[in-house]
Amino acid sequence: MLVLLGGLVVATIPASAAVADVGALQLLRGSAWGRMGGLVVVLVGLGMLASAWLHLCREAARAEEDERPSVLSRVRTATVLWSLPLLVAPPLFSRDGWSYAAQGMMAHRGISPYDHGPWSLVGPRSLPGPIVEGVDPRWMATPTPYGPVPVIGGDVAAGMTADPWLLVVAHRMMALAGLVLLAWAVPRLARWCGANPALASCLVLASPLMVANGVAGLHNDLLMVGLMAAALVVAREHHWVAGAVLGGLAAGVKLPGGLVCVAIVLVTLPAAAGHAVRLRHAARVAAVSVAALVVPGVGWGLGVGWFGALAVPGTVNTPLSLPTLLGGWLDLLARLVGMATPAGTFLDLVRLVAQVGIVAVSAWVVLRLPAGDRGGSVRALAIVMGATVALSPVVHLWYFLWVVPFVAVLRLSRSAMAALVAVSLVSGLVAPMDSSLHGAYLAIVIGSLVVAGAAVLLLVTRRARERLAGITTDEWTSSIDSTVADHG
Repeated sequence: MLVLLGGLVVATIPASAAVADVGALQLLRGSAWGRMGGLVVVLVGLGMLASAWLHLCREAARAEEDERPSVLSRVRTATVLWSLPLLVAPPLFSRDGWSYAAQGMMAHRGISPYDHGPWSLVGPRSLPGPIVEGVDPRWMATPTPYGPVPVIGGDVAAGMTADPWLLVVAHRMMALAGLVLLAWAVPRLARWCGANPALASCLVLASPLMVANGVAGLHNDLLMVGLMAAALVVAREHHWVAGAVLGGLAAGVKLPGGLVCVAIVLVTLPAAAGHAVRLRHAARVAAVSVAALVVPGVGWGLGVGWFGALAVPGTVNTPLSLPTLLGGWLDLLARLVGMATPAGTFLDLVRLVAQVGIVAVSAWVVLRLPAGDRGGSVRALAIVMGATVALSPVVHLWYFLWVVPFVAVLRLSRSAMAALVAVSLVSGLVAPMDSSLHGAYLAIVIGSLVVAGAAVLLLVTRRARERLAGITTDEWTSSIDSTVADHG
């Protein structure tokens, strides 16, 4: 509730929205101190969430075998309750949700979001509502790089209402469909790996990373990763064709979702498969997944123009992208030593090499890692998605959602588990410090101080270390015998 209330102060809200006329809200949003107060309220709410989440993680980690189903149910209940107030919130900590609403409306009006930006809804084609008021000006003239799945969903929603706030709620419901898929798939993946399904579910579903970036932030990445997890389970427990179809739909949300097909290939191969068999099966899986990726867009009349817009996110530089940092430093060094290279030469080169590296890692996984092993396929997917985030030309906080669900289900060492908990906690706490502040330097300073204090309180104090030790103790996090897991 605090995240929702504070978010109404710090989030971008269309001027024509009904809530924008509330006097107290206008007063708070109109002053620097009011916006800073709203940010602190959000951070306090996220800190309370993080504390409750750590308690729940410890309970899940220490649950005996027969207690885990009830704890798993409690984890799911907590996830629902913590997400519920945010269903009606505006897009928090990012303006992407307003762009999703505009893109769906464009598709509904017969304007291709793969050829035009939201500006096409302004002027002679203007709508009676404020559909573009919340869209970030940076993306007003750019086509969407997202696949047909969220655009089709936005088209359907736009057929029911032109209210941008209601369209945002509709897109959040689509994102939460990914959370439901994760709630179904994560316990199964954890059992494959011999890990604690209740703890894995708590780490994935109820974390500050998930609530702040997946639910409140309203990003398509949540639906993508939910489809990926479901695809892997369905491929093993039903048929590889069904898994490949879901993998293609995951790519139809955001293209990296299709990388789940690497794990689908491995998990549906016989253990003794050689390179030739692996390549033939990979070609079959790729053919089915590409069909599932292309058919919805073509059938709906959207086409495949979004492939041409995949470079749009790369027009911005993000400090979390390792290739971007390395390329930027090399360009700076080139200028310092007097090289006459055009601006961005090394940036483009390093990014290109990094993307080739993603393909190389995926190929190595398909050809070299063990086949036919359920736990091994999950580890393979964790490797591929970890490499994808590490080598991506653009990385935002919510990109960690690509990796965490497939790492949290593994049998982790104490240090790896502690690192996972810390990353999930901190990436949730710092979510409000992302692009939503837009240069509000005083609020950024105050917010950074609050985040630093909360992180120390939750992770570093003696009581915090004891609680963390209760989560990461090997006896509790890896207590299912692998032989049982392999035959379960």
